[in-house]
Amino acid sequence: MDRAELIERLTPIIATYAQDKDAVASINETTDFIKDLKINSANLVDVILDVEEEFDIEIDNLSMERMLNVTAAIEIIEDKLKTK
Repeated sequence: MDRAELIERLTPIIATYAQDKDAVASINETTDFIKDLKINSANLVDVILDVEEEFDIEIDNLSMERMLNVTAAIEIIEDKLKTK
């Protein structure tokens, strides 16, 4: 699975919780969940839970703390999928 496909699968998950709906249209690897999309910390947990479900992976606490932007999310997902 390439990065473009990961972003494509991440976008609907992220869009559900984004407060800045205009920013959702331009999600890319540099998009920050909090600064750009205005996702609050409670909803960030929901994003992580939905990502776990979508990709059938488990994200540990250390990885959760890093998952603040699309790049980190992609890296974490790729790492977890490799070890599956």
